[in-house]
Amino acid sequence: MTAPSGTHEPARRFDGRVAFITGGAAGFGLAFARELAERGASIVLADIDAAAAERSAAALTEAGHPVLPVRCDVAAEDTVDAAVAAAVERFGGIDILVNNAGRHLTRYNLPFQTLARDDVRELFDVNVMGVVNCSLAARPSMAARGGGSIINISSMASHLGTSPYAVSKLAVRGLTVAFATEFAPDNIRVNAISPGLMDTESAMADLPAELVRDIIDQRQLIHRQGRVADIVAALIYLCSAEGGFVTGETLKVTGGFPLYS
Repeated sequence: MTAPSGTHEPARRFDGRVAFITGGAAGFGLAFARELAERGASIVLADIDAAAAERSAAALTEAGHPVLPVRCDVAAEDTVDAAVAAAVERFGGIDILVNNAGRHLTRYNLPFQTLARDDVRELFDVNVMGVVNCSLAARPSMAARGGGSIINISSMASHLGTSPYAVSKLAVRGLTVAFATEFAPDNIRVNAISPGLMDTESAMADLPAELVRDIIDQRQLIHRQGRVADIVAALIYLCSAEGGFVTGETLKVTGGFPLYS
């Protein structure tokens, strides 16, 4: 059946494609997995919490989707290589990589001179080296399949702050440009998403209610918190055929917050 004019349904389908999602057992990662699976993709749920990945995979499998849960510590190159190898063995390769895994604890907002070096190292190992490890590991498979799409999850903080966390997410934006340049000959597009103030439990746990209200009412152009669906929609665009002329970019999904302060 032909899709109605204006729906762009063929461009938004991912039948026959394989999506490898880090931090895929919960939160944004699981939301990405559900949407891509609903659109026809086979899913690799890569997460450091193997039990959580198994539980989430079981729910997706019960819904009729092909899913492979794998334990993956993105900071550890050997586990990343093993997870990618498992994905290739099960599904034949990788077409979409979502570098979603990351660390964000309250102490990562302290000044560098205050935060312990081990904490800085732990933060950068996951948020920065995790993107490096997964992107380099997935590239050969994506290239062998004629190309693909990598989506990195950055943060609004990378446009505004100088905390260790903000700098780690700024590095993600830099890696997006670097890998877009390096991977272009293999027809691999690399983009990033910077989520803004999101209506999620993890975001709200770290922010005082009065700061949230000030941002929404006084410092955003759109006066509501972001929703998971907003980030999912951005991801679907960037890894779809409709986003096929976009690479090396960071899409800010922030309600206009960096534009108005």
